[in-house]
Amino acid sequence: MSSEIRNIAPKVVWNHFADLNAVPRPSKKEERVIQFIVDFGNRLNLETLVDNVGNVIIKKPATSGMENRKPIVMQSHLDMVHQKNSDTDFDFDTEGIKMFIDGDWVKAKGTTLGADNGLGVASIMAVLSSTNIEHPAIEALFTIDEETGMTGAMGLEGGILNGEILLNLDTEEDDEIGIGCAGGVDITATRTYEQEETPENTTAYEISITGLNGGHSGMDIHKGLGNANKIMNRLLFDGFTNFGLRITEVNGGSLRNAIPRESFATVVIDTVSKEPFLFEINELITEIQNEFASLEPNLTIALKETKTPEYVMDLGIQIGFIKAIYGALNGVYRMSPDISDLVETSNNIARVIVKDGKIKIGCLTRSSSETNKWDLANSLRAVFELAGFEVEFSGTYPGWLPNPNSDILKVLKELYVKMNNSEPHVAACHAGLECGILGQNYPNMDMISFGPNIRGAHSPDERAQISSLQKFWNFLIEILKNIPVKS
Repeated sequence: MSSEIRNIAPKVVWNHFADLNAVPRPSKKEERVIQFIVDFGNRLNLETLVDNVGNVIIKKPATSGMENRKPIVMQSHLDMVHQKNSDTDFDFDTEGIKMFIDGDWVKAKGTTLGADNGLGVASIMAVLSSTNIEHPAIEALFTIDEETGMTGAMGLEGGILNGEILLNLDTEEDDEIGIGCAGGVDITATRTYEQEETPENTTAYEISITGLNGGHSGMDIHKGLGNANKIMNRLLFDGFTNFGLRITEVNGGSLRNAIPRESFATVVIDTVSKEPFLFEINELITEIQNEFASLEPNLTIALKETKTPEYVMDLGIQIGFIKAIYGALNGVYRMSPDISDLVETSNNIARVIVKDGKIKIGCLTRSSSETNKWDLANSLRAVFELAGFEVEFSGTYPGWLPNPNSDILKVLKELYVKMNNSEPHVAACHAGLECGILGQNYPNMDMISFGPNIRGAHSPDERAQISSLQKFWNFLIEILKNIPVKS
């Protein structure tokens, strides 16, 4: 538990992480973690302030002999993705994360770990509380709501920060140096429908899809992992087309930035068609499981007979709904023409809710190209509008354009080679980092992103590698010592 976590090296980082993970910190509910960080800064007698949107900034003067170095901003976000397995009893609003060690990895019991971006926060806290780490003047920037809209970064006003270099600690590969990222836009399609009385002589089933890997809807989107919403729609489409299946409820996925791991539906079928329906649907289930056998070995699709519901969805609306989900792109739309193996544009059909006369579909479209981001967004809008949905775009944020001639990049590359006898992977990523947004108000700030190995972010399989954090921490300390001299 947290006691064994606290004894891992580097202890100073893991202890701060354990303290942080005891504080509930869901996106848009960061009041407690904001106060936690403010209290931390005040205990250190460092200048601490909270801006108009809730970002916390803690300032620490340069150590002796480092006053002539460029001032830096160290930045991580306070919120974390809250995901748990369906059979895990856990309240993210009141409980701290329950951690354990598994070999070289720290994991959480049935929930996300919060290493994204808690290890970045803890590392900054470790630097701020240190008495023996050399560093230039630091402005520690702890942003809010990165995971569900980046409203903290968007709300940070120009002129608050004086740093010339920004170290973003939100990359999840310890051999990678990030110099660019994707922008994004939230797409929400909604419509209402009339409920019809359930036809007589029908049998009802609960369909459940569980056991998918899920994962980060940007970093993992190219892996071909199963999307529970798309898989459920295949079952609904087949059942309707061949046996007149009617839908009562659908509840699939959770957060926009997480590939949906689970989906649940309540449907009815004419009792006379029960046997052939079960035969064909089980054949389709076997086909789907075979398709995903190597990627999703724990995929479980189950049907359970249940009490017949009172109402079903209007038939005409149901047809449009099923076809819209089938037609909406999920996954990679375009690979980067300029950077090898980088996804340029993608979409995640993250959330599908059908209940009580209302339908809501939530997507997150990402792209490092603004023009292609809107091209795909408009493509999705067209599909949903053809099915009678109202479509809203919101939460749009820009990407971060790579600067291969960055001065701080040169520092990191040289140090990485010196410390590891190998070249780092310098890359842009298909995820939303706050650098692009912060760069709008701080266009002259030299930015870089790096971090320790984290796997399975945004899913209950999230885990942080112990040996990698040690490597990252040593790298960070050397970077702080080697920040360039002021011009």
